[in-house]
Amino acid sequence: MAVNTTWVFVEEQDGKPAAISLELLTKARTFGGQLAAVLLGTGSAELFAELGRYGATRVFHLTPDERLPTAAAAAAMAELVGSHAPDLLLFGLTSTDRDVAGRLSARLGKPVISNAIEVAIDGDDVTVTNEIFGGAQLVDTVFRAGAPYLVLARPKSFPAEPGDGDTPELIPVEMPEVGQAGSAVVTGRHVEEREGPQLEEAAVVVSAGRGMGSVDQMAIIEELAGLLGAAVGATRAIVDADWIPYSRQVGQTGKTVKPDVYIACGVSGAMQHLVGMKDSKVIIAINKDEEAPIFGVSDLGIVGDVHKVLPNLIAALKAR
Repeated sequence: MAVNTTWVFVEEQDGKPAAISLELLTKARTFGGQLAAVLLGTGSAELFAELGRYGATRVFHLTPDERLPTAAAAAAMAELVGSHAPDLLLFGLTSTDRDVAGRLSARLGKPVISNAIEVAIDGDDVTVTNEIFGGAQLVDTVFRAGAPYLVLARPKSFPAEPGDGDTPELIPVEMPEVGQAGSAVVTGRHVEEREGPQLEEAAVVVSAGRGMGSVDQMAIIEELAGLLGAAVGATRAIVDADWIPYSRQVGQTGKTVKPDVYIACGVSGAMQHLVGMKDSKVIIAINKDEEAPIFGVSDLGIVGDVHKVLPNLIAALKAR
């Protein structure tokens, strides 16, 4: 067995484990062996218990101060790896996780494989699957450098499902001094105001593309989303045009979503966007160009002017 011990890096967000962390813990349970979480955050009894429910039997707790924590967190993890010798370390494809994983890779002299959508163990081989060319091709990469194996996984690659684990053993870990690398200080935090269903968690997503024509037409997207109890998403072109905040971008450089229903309005279907939504359960596309790539991944395609289709759809929903 190539993997006897798996660690999952967990960033605390709003008092809870980041969603990607729970997805990775769920995946890691399938490997068997020992499973631990490395938590970066203030922590709480409820948070520790939730990590236990998702399979962590131990929690290495790193408590940050007012400084940017990633350099110190990587240094602390390098010391832990030296002491405990885990085989596999899983990180999410987030800003903090990527920073810590990159610094840890340099400290350990081990490669890190990024953008994973699958991790498989077969005997002594640990294989990571990721997508290239915007998801058009899959690539399997096998580690040859020896443990520990470092992997960065894309959100929504694995379902987050709690198990029946108990409250884990808590191990406080001191954040070491790392000199200039850890000298940056957080002077303020901005929390974006958000209303309605969150993009990554919504069962229905209504997304706008360049075919909507102008920022004034976003009102009809918001109206449709409101009637459906849906979250609003957008392509990169819409975000770059400042029609909608970056937090609503779906795609390779935005969010990855897997809702029950994804409604693409005026979305042409550039590969960069498809990567972030193509695994939705049901995809409905509205576009006047019958050759638009979005129809290649759609379960239902409506060839027509989005400015005529959406008002009729909204009227039908209001009449129900």
